[in-house]
Amino acid sequence: MKSIPNILSILRILLVPLFIIAFFNDASGIRAYAVLVYGVAALSDVLDGYIARKYKAATNLGKFLDPLGDKLMMLSVLVCLSIGGVIPVWAALVAGVKEALMAAGGCVIYKRSGAEFLPSNALGKASAVVFFVVCAALMLFGGIPGHWATALISAAIGLMFVALASYIKTYISVIGKKGRS
Repeated sequence: MKSIPNILSILRILLVPLFIIAFFNDASGIRAYAVLVYGVAALSDVLDGYIARKYKAATNLGKFLDPLGDKLMMLSVLVCLSIGGVIPVWAALVAGVKEALMAAGGCVIYKRSGAEFLPSNALGKASAVVFFVVCAALMLFGGIPGHWATALISAAIGLMFVALASYIKTYISVIGKKGRS
């Protein structure tokens, strides 16, 4: 049972190129296949987390693969939306910087906390859901005016930064406890 969440995370990573192909090969402009691939990836994320928690099947490899798959898919979606002219380039760049900060912070925490990755929190999960819904809507409803698309993706990215702030608070707490030990 321990390997199922890891297999689901690897599947999500393998879905990234399929998503990109589906995004750019949909001549209709609706991008339904890309949304379908993205939805399967999101479902695999929920499922691997559920299985890992319910069956105590979490592994350090899974704690690495899960966020890696999430970040690769999220950045792929943003870059595709940006290249497709749906959202401004700055949105993909800002989210990329945020993800790089999260990855760097996660590595530091991993090293300082005795090889334990910090689990996701409710705010991080909520921002992931909002991000998914916004990006899926932007792909499915190609006629959304540019200023609305920018406002929607800005709100989703803003919530991601709020989640980042909560992770930074946790990071400071972990580092502080490690320093007192």
